[in-house]
Amino acid sequence: MGGSLFGWALAVYVVAMFGVSLLARRGIETEEDFLVAGRRLPLWLAWPTLFATWFGAGTLLTATDEVAAHGLFKAALDPFGAGVCLLLAGVLFARRLWDMKLLTVADFYRRRFGARAEIISGILMVPGYCGWIAAQFTALASVLTLYLGLDGTIGIFAVFIVGTGYTLIGGMWSVTLTDAAQTALVLIGLVVLGYATFERFGDGSLADGIARLSQRVDPKKLAIFGDGSLRSVISWIGLFSAGALGNLPGQDLMQRVFSARSANVARNACFVAGLMYLAFGLIPLLSGLAGEQIFGKRPDALLAYMAAQLLSPWLSTVFLLAVTSAVLSTIDSAILSPASVLSQNLLAPLLKERVSAMRRNHLCVLAIAVASLVIALIGKSAYSLLEAAYELGLVSLLVPLGVGLYSKRGSERSALASMAVGTVIWLVHLLAGWNMFLKPLLAPRGVLLPTGVCCAALGLAAYLLAASKGEDDVGADSASGSGNDNGKGNEA
Repeated sequence: MGGSLFGWALAVYVVAMFGVSLLARRGIETEEDFLVAGRRLPLWLAWPTLFATWFGAGTLLTATDEVAAHGLFKAALDPFGAGVCLLLAGVLFARRLWDMKLLTVADFYRRRFGARAEIISGILMVPGYCGWIAAQFTALASVLTLYLGLDGTIGIFAVFIVGTGYTLIGGMWSVTLTDAAQTALVLIGLVVLGYATFERFGDGSLADGIARLSQRVDPKKLAIFGDGSLRSVISWIGLFSAGALGNLPGQDLMQRVFSARSANVARNACFVAGLMYLAFGLIPLLSGLAGEQIFGKRPDALLAYMAAQLLSPWLSTVFLLAVTSAVLSTIDSAILSPASVLSQNLLAPLLKERVSAMRRNHLCVLAIAVASLVIALIGKSAYSLLEAAYELGLVSLLVPLGVGLYSKRGSERSALASMAVGTVIWLVHLLAGWNMFLKPLLAPRGVLLPTGVCCAALGLAAYLLAASKGEDDVGADSASGSGNDNGKGNEA
């Protein structure tokens, strides 16, 4: 009964979202409309799309399963890191970057450092999103497998088709409008499941259920820093830094900043989304810990399993639609973001006028989605994909963005040196399987350092060293390159 009801409700929901996307398509006339919603988003649309960008499989499914198995230590990446990232974006970047009237983050690297920095930043930015999207495909497919009995591979293809479909139709406008509806559904679903979980845990009393969490759950699982050892604390710092800092130069975040109707709206949307992310991000994590105590097992997609056991078929369906909508929100946002960079900053100079701007954007959306599908089918831990996707931005792009935005020191050589040093050293650690910086050399001596933070620090050192080697202090604000600088968009 429950699975059948969910199947019908999901079909209606998908049709409704495609209908919203078709309505949104009517407002698209230029490339700027497709990529940044014409820079017309009010606060009530801007903050939900920021919130929904990451509040998908990372928080509702992957992080919840990890926390249930290993404790709140695993929440460092998501939701703590991701929520703080939104707040930092509001404090440090939103106003300044909005004022530049950019279409992509790579446009900033071109204006500040030059065309080569634009291209390299785009090349570094795009691959990380494919792993992130693949994690969403995999996680949502596990829900479809649990409830509808779909084969895992078929589930991944189904998620791919739906998520890619309405992104292609309406671009940023359809992403924003569907995000607003999906965010409302997510918040309702979380409150419903959280209430049911703790009421059951407290034998009919919500207050008793919350109190019992600290009494019955292993204290080690409630410890944010794990066992409190130096190794555990350093690992936590590494995870948190990847989440809080690694996504600051991300196109998915900044594309929503660029879409706001004003600099103030962009900043305030980051603040609201960040606070909501931290507050509501705790509900699935704590519910998962309580659910483990109630059911004594930890299946994949734990929240979906709990909904099936604790809620009526109708309420269970509402929650499952909330989970589905959250993940689809993340998918459409994550597909559009690298596709924008691929189209605007990497392919536009090559294709020039041979392909229209809108057709180029559509082809790039499809290319990113297909690449992510391949990664999802190959198969890897969703949590590992999330962590790697976050960390790449931290080690390669954060330093040139932060220093370049706040200082005139350094130009193209500085940016390229920072990107190269941070990325190469990080890749060496990733391929070697070292979870600490220079682990074979430093770990035996008791020196434990987070890899991502150290690689970013070395990137900063490379930036400053290159800047001191007789460079001009003024960046490449007037550098020529691909893309649209005037913020008016190209005609489709």
